[in-house]
Amino acid sequence: MDEALIEIKNLSKIFKKQPTPALDNINAVIPKGKLIGLAGPDGAGKTTLIRLIAGLLLPTQGQITVAGHDTVKDPEAIHAITGYMPQKFGLYEDLTVQQNLNLYADLRAVPTERREKVFADLLSFTGLQPFTSRLAKDLSGGMKQKLGLACSLIGRPALLLLDEPSVGVDPISRRELWKMVGDLLKGGMSALWSSAYLDEAERCDSVLLLNEGKLLYNGPPGELTRRVEGRTFLISNITTNRRVVLEKALNQKNVIDGVIQGDNVRIVSKERTASPIDLKALDGGALTINPTPPRFEDAFVDMLGGSAGGTSLLAQNTPMTPAKGEVVIEAQGLTKRYGSFTAADNLTFKITQGQIFGFLGPNGAGKSTTFKMLCGLLKPTSGKTFVIGYDLQKAPSEARSHIGYMAQKFSLYGDLSVLQNLNFFSGIYNLTGSRQRKTVEEMIEVFDFKNYLDENANTLPLGFKQRLALSCAVMHQPQVLFLDEPTSGVDPLVRREFWNHINGLVEKGVTVMVSTHFMDEAEYCDNIALIYRGRIIHTGAPDALKELAKSEKNPSPTLEDAFIQLIETYDESHNHR
Repeated sequence: MDEALIEIKNLSKIFKKQPTPALDNINAVIPKGKLIGLAGPDGAGKTTLIRLIAGLLLPTQGQITVAGHDTVKDPEAIHAITGYMPQKFGLYEDLTVQQNLNLYADLRAVPTERREKVFADLLSFTGLQPFTSRLAKDLSGGMKQKLGLACSLIGRPALLLLDEPSVGVDPISRRELWKMVGDLLKGGMSALWSSAYLDEAERCDSVLLLNEGKLLYNGPPGELTRRVEGRTFLISNITTNRRVVLEKALNQKNVIDGVIQGDNVRIVSKERTASPIDLKALDGGALTINPTPPRFEDAFVDMLGGSAGGTSLLAQNTPMTPAKGEVVIEAQGLTKRYGSFTAADNLTFKITQGQIFGFLGPNGAGKSTTFKMLCGLLKPTSGKTFVIGYDLQKAPSEARSHIGYMAQKFSLYGDLSVLQNLNFFSGIYNLTGSRQRKTVEEMIEVFDFKNYLDENANTLPLGFKQRLALSCAVMHQPQVLFLDEPTSGVDPLVRREFWNHINGLVEKGVTVMVSTHFMDEAEYCDNIALIYRGRIIHTGAPDALKELAKSEKNPSPTLEDAFIQLIETYDESHNHR
């Protein structure tokens, strides 16, 4: 039996303004020296639980002890043995890397004579030695997370509390963070890792699964995955349209979940059966269906009751734009320089109507810069951009009227309520009178805002923030959608909801350009451009990129494997290491 590090007994937490408990009668024992995953949808109570364990919140009822210390009676003892990395970047952006380290060393009362070695070890461990004089705000997403990890480790904690440390970072940085935490565990540290990426939860020794404040599961991830054994299938040989096949599959009674996986569609059935679906109803072609190994995410979605079908009400309310096969988005030699730094370097590509075009790359590769230039929000140093035939340099307002843009960072008005944001943005898009009222009502229905209409945008759960941002981007029924990491940090159920909308809109003739760090989402794309150091280094369909990354060691690479392999190969050939 493993030694207990954290004991949680009859724990509940109630916030005055919330109608239901944030945590409801939780009981769990977390062992020492292990990596424990904390999973659950947005608003499940993950951050609340972490803050209670850290002694930063008081429980409404129940008790938590950490290494024998009660979080209410002895919080200082707990602060001394824990390192806490919050969900939002908790460092000082106007301080340099070294100044942040100095500040945290002061807070942790690290003796002066020890500091030089502590700093050297942490900078070496995180790879931040070359960046000690850089301001924190100028770091890439992955480097910010590494600095946050370094600062949380300054006091040499026995317990590391990580609240979604990999949100918004690319697959390469995620793997580096995992390796760092793995090395810490070998040294005897314990870690609680909250994550929206369920492939991360799958790697943990044990998982706590929360939903609506209740603990649904506590145990090894493999045991939960076994609940869907014999119920996961791959539909192949699709000769028509993957998006239509997915929608029809999700609307069949025996299917509780489904996603696009390259040229195929992956489904989870409600019951174990050799024939989980009516193939003839999906496609006029000769579809095949075969069992495929279950994943932790399949079991997660199953335990939460499945995804919400395949039909998008947003798409149903969107008029059809006849497909003409025309180029809708075009970049010609697009370049953006900031002094001696080139953020986008001679980018050239075309996107045809009704296509989902993925723009993938590590943090700092130039994705958001390119999005802003394509939306007319940033003037290129050189090159041209065209949207629906309009030159962004000559007719920006005409082009923008056909564009919907969802920025990487939440860009709505945080001090306005949900309803005020909807009214404001519908007005910005020149919707007036009965049309404006009808559109706002549709957005409230489609995105289920009825219980949040008077709540300020900055206090919304992350999933509803992203829903609000998407609703404000599409309410004028644009022909082109630019989505810059639209689902960053949200749970798999919200991600499926978003992609139902995106797939439905594309079937109505809308063209979508999207960036994401979720490689399973990139499987939905018709074509992908892989951007690195401001340059496009590869283009192709998801399965074509996987084909490029095949090797004897890895004959069946995932898209994440391909992403990492292709960038590493580029680095080796261009001597960037």
